[in-house]
Amino acid sequence: MNMGVVEITILVLLPLPIGVLVLYLILILIKFLHRVWWNPIRITKHLSSQGIKGPPYKFLHGNTKEIHTSTKKSMTKPMKDLSHQIFPYVQPFQDTCTKIYGKNFLCWIGPQPTLFTAEIEFIKEVLNNKDGVYLKRESEGYVKKLLGDGLLITIEGEKWIKQRKLANQAFHAESLKGMVPAMIESVEVMVQKWKDYEGKEIEVFGEFKIMTFEVIARTAFGSSFAEGKHIFEMLLKLCSLVAANSLKIRIPGISKIFPTDEDIESDRLEREIRKSIIELIKKREEKVKMGELDGGYGNDYLGMLVKATHESDENKRISYQDVIDSCKTFLLAGHETTTGALTWTCLLLAIHTEWQDKARKEVFELFGDNKPNQYDNSLGKLKIMNMIINETLRLYPPTVSHTRRVAKQVHLGNKLMLPANMHVSVSTLALQHNPDIWGEDAGLFKPDRFSEGIAKATNNNNAAFLPFGLGPRFCVGSDFALTEIKIALAMILQQYHFTLSPAYIHSPVQRMTVRPQHGLQILLHTL
Repeated sequence: MNMGVVEITILVLLPLPIGVLVLYLILILIKFLHRVWWNPIRITKHLSSQGIKGPPYKFLHGNTKEIHTSTKKSMTKPMKDLSHQIFPYVQPFQDTCTKIYGKNFLCWIGPQPTLFTAEIEFIKEVLNNKDGVYLKRESEGYVKKLLGDGLLITIEGEKWIKQRKLANQAFHAESLKGMVPAMIESVEVMVQKWKDYEGKEIEVFGEFKIMTFEVIARTAFGSSFAEGKHIFEMLLKLCSLVAANSLKIRIPGISKIFPTDEDIESDRLEREIRKSIIELIKKREEKVKMGELDGGYGNDYLGMLVKATHESDENKRISYQDVIDSCKTFLLAGHETTTGALTWTCLLLAIHTEWQDKARKEVFELFGDNKPNQYDNSLGKLKIMNMIINETLRLYPPTVSHTRRVAKQVHLGNKLMLPANMHVSVSTLALQHNPDIWGEDAGLFKPDRFSEGIAKATNNNNAAFLPFGLGPRFCVGSDFALTEIKIALAMILQQYHFTLSPAYIHSPVQRMTVRPQHGLQILLHTL
């Protein structure tokens, strides 16, 4: 007798509930095996036939164990000679695979296929996304709890357009001018505190974390600074859980049945963050009802978002959940990006003091002893500082890669046929350290390569320099970050000369952004 007939007969003879249950379990098993066994075989053969090779897929884990092991090993010892060639150190697995398989290779994050690419034409096509095929990857697990559906994550279509318009409004040039006083005030508190460290060592990564948080909290929440601080502290705890679980492979749904202590803690943090932000929204709405606010819901980011929840036009209206996700994204992304960029810029200026002197001279010529202000375009005239910041962002980009999900089968560069639902990982680090693009001195700090602007430095190839991304998903807060970085550097250079402390250990690591594993220690000297 045919085995298929036997199986069906057994199912029919079983009591209906048990038969349905068995059939359901069989379907789940088939789906599971398709994802973790058959699909990897199929995609490996499909891409191999097109010349794309890669490390072999390991059942269930893919290549995550190798990625974790190589990264952990790299982090146990510092880089030699204060080298800025950080790609092999921060992403050792990807660096090794690039040397073996070339600019494009297939790797596996669990059973999820990912095309790693450092080929500039592919990168341009993926990030510009003219056909709408390369979407933000779907967030899940701890990342979903951390950022929800903010601009950084999965939202597409009309919802993305509404939030993007709001963000563009928040970070428009005129809006930024209104944020400058909060930036200056926060930097002033920091540099005054540094006077206690004259001739001594100070760890500035931690200092910048505090200062940039204060800027974000004041510009996002205004008078609700204390509440903003509480929310931010909870977000940082959730960030730690994301980092600790980033390469762990979990069977979908298992955390709901058998939650770990980390699962329980992340759920608690997500609930508390949501509750705290909703309380801020309610307080803001109550102030409007009581007539305590003139001209709407306030001039900060929260006020703009709350106003959008009351839009009469449904096409412009957003939900409370949208406000929550937007606040979380602004708090984290804005803080992390600026903190990292300021830290690495100070490292480079502490090593290359001749560039520190050039930048200081430019600041004094432009501002004298006065603080930067928001009423003119003076920050835009800091040409040398612009060169230094761009070179820092090239060597130490905030984000080491940009990942997109292939929405449907698509030709990439008229060379590859990519199946739906695979990921494409665009390597910022590999690209910005590529000697074929930047020359044999690509690993050296040479700000003058940007002396004639970014276009000239990249030979008019805008996909070669991606600190803030490219295309429609270009970071909307880039001007906010750059304004804050320039103000902070200008005010520091007006008061201090600094050199690198012998205590500094050069060990860049990737968390949300690239940061120094052991902080940045410098020696301060008052001018």
